[in-house]
Amino acid sequence: MDLLSLLIGIIVVGLVCYLLWWLIDFIGLPEPFAKVAKVIVALVAVIYLLGILTGSMPAIQLKGWR
Repeated sequence: MDLLSLLIGIIVVGLVCYLLWWLIDFIGLPEPFAKVAKVIVALVAVIYLLGILTGSMPAIQLKGWR
């Protein structure tokens, strides 16, 4: 896995999680549901990023860049 694929994977995961976080605030879910949804988004992001950084989960592969 090269550095560019790792960097793009981290950026994509961060962007998707940020957009989900914004969507939860924009929709205006009631407080207990909004908090649970944000915790789930944060857990998925942390687990995926730890998986990428430890090498146990594949990052986004860029086809045709080599």
